[in-house]
Amino acid sequence: MDASFTIVPYSEAYKDAFRLLNEEWIIKYFQIEEMDRLALHDPQGYILDKGGYIAVALLNGIPVGVCALIPCPYEGYDFELSKMGVSPTAQGKGIGKLLGLHIIEKAKQLGAKKIFLESNRKLAPALALYKKLGFIEMAKVASPYARSDIQMELSF
Repeated sequence: MDASFTIVPYSEAYKDAFRLLNEEWIIKYFQIEEMDRLALHDPQGYILDKGGYIAVALLNGIPVGVCALIPCPYEGYDFELSKMGVSPTAQGKGIGKLLGLHIIEKAKQLGAKKIFLESNRKLAPALALYKKLGFIEMAKVASPYARSDIQMELSF
């Protein structure tokens, strides 16, 4: 990755990018669900005000990737890694991995011991990335997402 790449914390300036980068992959493979609407249309209230965090990957100053840490309601888990999206124009450059590493480091800084994520088996590149980051498949817990058919966890 060249010097024109950086990861910055979310600000209101990136609200549209956060929504659009996520809607792009969700619409391509699935459909927008109620939980998506809550997070994507009110990241401040749904994620940040609850103690979460959102990272924005910039390439030449343009948002090309996003990822969130959302406080997790499931017992034993501190956060959910969620709403990771990388623009198709920027995929294959390692941005997803750098975002994942950044989010994991942020979770540790926030005192997390274990984080969780939900995905779908048809998203093979995403699952490969999560495995590279150290996530392992876990027994499924109840999910608010119809599209979720795999859940993974990472302990620190």
